[in-house]
Amino acid sequence: MENTASRPASPAGIASVLALILLLTHPGLSFEGAGRGLLLWSETVLPTLLPFMICSNVIVASGGLPYLMRPLRPLVRNLLRLSDDGGYVLISGLLCGCPMGARTCAEFLAQGRITPAEARYLLAISNHPSPMFVLGYLASNLGPEVPVWLVPASLYLPVIPIAGLARIVYRPGCAKPPQSRRGTDSGSFDFDSLMMRSVEVMVRIGGYIMLFSILASFIEQLPGGTSPFKAVLLGVAEITTGIRAIAQSVNGPLRGLCLTAVTAFGGLSGAAQTRSVLRPYGSLPAKNAGLSIRHYVMWKLLHALTACLLYILLRRLPSLPLLRLFP
Repeated sequence: MENTASRPASPAGIASVLALILLLTHPGLSFEGAGRGLLLWSETVLPTLLPFMICSNVIVASGGLPYLMRPLRPLVRNLLRLSDDGGYVLISGLLCGCPMGARTCAEFLAQGRITPAEARYLLAISNHPSPMFVLGYLASNLGPEVPVWLVPASLYLPVIPIAGLARIVYRPGCAKPPQSRRGTDSGSFDFDSLMMRSVEVMVRIGGYIMLFSILASFIEQLPGGTSPFKAVLLGVAEITTGIRAIAQSVNGPLRGLCLTAVTAFGGLSGAAQTRSVLRPYGSLPAKNAGLSIRHYVMWKLLHALTACLLYILLRRLPSLPLLRLFP
């Protein structure tokens, strides 16, 4: 019998023991963070993502995807040089937000609808905060010093140069996957099974939101009051809590810059949610297909840096006639 006591302690093992000690010694903070995370999940994330996940599964399983993508085919194929399925991954990620883009990307790769190269390319560019989140929650925390259009422009415009760089790195092309690997869209499907798959993904996402909300509660108790550094640290951990903390502790144009940085990165909670959905049902581990969470985090860091540089540039161009049209 192997002696497990002789094994060297792993960083994950040490971190889990420390986490257990913190949970036992600070039950009030743990309860508050867990409740806040579950409230965020049940009132915002669940009603936003779950209906779209169910509808997306039904569209794909029933063979409705070609009809949905037909009007967008000239844009998807000629300009973006993506397959129809790849175009759907990009649209779902941009419209519905993280981690919907990554989830659709991994699922389509497992079904053979997109090639591994196209999946790697799409993972780099299709998993961002949704416009509903940016124009709703984020915009309400900008303050009067930051124009409403500035942060969304800084967040979404960098997708274009990042897409060009990712295309050079991964060379996705527009080739169709082998027909033998493609799913069979016969029009008949088990709705209950599709719904339960979506519910299981949402439960995993809710678990990560709860855990990182607990982490945010402990970060809030660090000494230093409501300092900008602590607020940004909260945003690195979980962007919803971080956005609120930045709005309370940072003023002026610097507030918009900090909000742009943490939102573009998506937080460690977003990275953990993305990692959890990169392993779709019935597939090999995602890393075997090249969907690396390390690559994803590197692209998100590049996106945050590019978004901050663009924010600074746009702040210095207030005299452009087009920008006068927006508040």
